[in-house]
Amino acid sequence: MIGSAPRVVISGNFASPVTILGPLLAELPDVRLHALNAQTDLPMHDGVVPETCFVGPGFRRHPRLSYVPCRLSMVPRLFHGPLAPDVVVVHTTTPRDGRVSLGLEVNVLPAAIEAARARGALVVAQLNPRMPWTFGDAEVSVDDIDLGVEVDAPLATHVTRSPSDDARSIGARVAAEIADGATLQAGIGEVPDATVAGVLDRRGLRIWTEMFSDGVLALEQAGALDRGTPVRTSFVFGSQELYDWVDDNPRVRMLRTETTNSPAEIARQPAMTSINTALQVDLFDQANASRIDARIYSGFGGQTDFTVGASHSPGGRAFMALRSWHPRADVSTIVPLVDEPVTSFQHSAVVTDQGVAWMWGRSEREQARNLIEHAAHPSVRDDLWEEARALGLA
Repeated sequence: MIGSAPRVVISGNFASPVTILGPLLAELPDVRLHALNAQTDLPMHDGVVPETCFVGPGFRRHPRLSYVPCRLSMVPRLFHGPLAPDVVVVHTTTPRDGRVSLGLEVNVLPAAIEAARARGALVVAQLNPRMPWTFGDAEVSVDDIDLGVEVDAPLATHVTRSPSDDARSIGARVAAEIADGATLQAGIGEVPDATVAGVLDRRGLRIWTEMFSDGVLALEQAGALDRGTPVRTSFVFGSQELYDWVDDNPRVRMLRTETTNSPAEIARQPAMTSINTALQVDLFDQANASRIDARIYSGFGGQTDFTVGASHSPGGRAFMALRSWHPRADVSTIVPLVDEPVTSFQHSAVVTDQGVAWMWGRSEREQARNLIEHAAHPSVRDDLWEEARALGLA
């Protein structure tokens, strides 16, 4: 029915429909499997070409990887063009009143389903009674699903590690810049977790983000969130306690990526505060968050969307938060000039365990000085000054 080497688009992150994906892929000797942030449990065989716009641990360093560079806000358009799906496989709730919910993972899936319906492609659902029911763009008519297979399977969870001393230091510096009433992009990882821990005493905070984890639940429990504003996101992963909280919770609105990651929509949020990270930042405030030694590590994700959107928000700011020294590679993360493709630039400030280097509105020489004096590790500052002079920045 679907020809040779069809494209199968699936739910990504921690909501992949693993149980029914195995037998489906087994029937396809050659297939392109498209998933965002794919995890390591996908049942791939030698004929599978992993395809993605954001590389997760399940696809990273795969010899057949097909990486398609694209800002996350633009990925849905690809399904109506060069990455048209032949099959869409989603992980949903069981039906209720003629509808199912995409639960924890909305993201680019509504666009994929619409593209499949428009071209007569197949839409398959793994119907899981354990999937939380979420509202907004998560709700899908059963008329848009060709085949539903009920599978009672536990959901993948994410265990949060206690932040390191460096992460706590960075998080505290970012948290100090967040006032009551701010809107947060709260991602996952040590630094976002540490930042959230530092704003539990704030009041009237809002959430507008592409994803969140247990940190948002901690804010809710602390009374830090504005009760009159929905918590808006596109996908969720974390603990079972978090899943129980989002289940049938009208305060949580799941929105499609075209909305959550639209720079124009982000810019409309009051005091939008974006917190992202990178592998390297150079003396021109260019961040590489995608590649290591010319090999793709992750991708653009939503970093570009939120950096631009937050910068245009009334009172908004875009923070780039990272360690001053990379512990595994044993190198400085502040470098003279990145030699990889740039992911984002023109941040409000770069924050490390060394301090806060303010960027926006400063001359390029002031930016370089701030990075060297307030963000770079002390052991490389003399070398960076020498490089800055060679680049005409000192």
